Amino acid sequence: MYIIATSANFSAAHHLRNYRGRCERTHGHNWKVDVHVAGDEPGKDGMIIDFSLLKKKTIKILEALDHRDLNTIPYFKKHNPTAENIAKYIYDCLNTILKRFNLKIISVTVWESEDSRASYTANPA
Repeated sequence: MYIIATSANFSAAHHLRNYRGRCERTHGHNWKVDVHVAGDEPGKDGMIIDFSLLKKKTIKILEALDHRDLNTIPYFKKHNPTAENIAKYIYDCLNTILKRFNLKIISVTVWESEDSRASYTANPA
């Protein structure tokens, strides 16, 4: 199995529901997103997917989140916009796109700061 990864960024505000503390108030982050995907066999070009194509597909998803209040996005009206739920949202969106490339997403990691991150994977190690 081959694994490649890419990273992208977006900026967005959110507030946490059912939470006591500073994060219950609206605030923002410069989020970093890491995506790891796997494939069994490279194509004739020696790649499971071109890095630039994977990044382009990732950025397309992040554009819907960029410079938004995440609480106003329909998914996050039902799911608290925590780093964990943001990672799952991105995973689900990207999974739909990458199925046609015969790739499996290993994980999506969302960083809300330099030292705080959450990951989602459908198959934990």
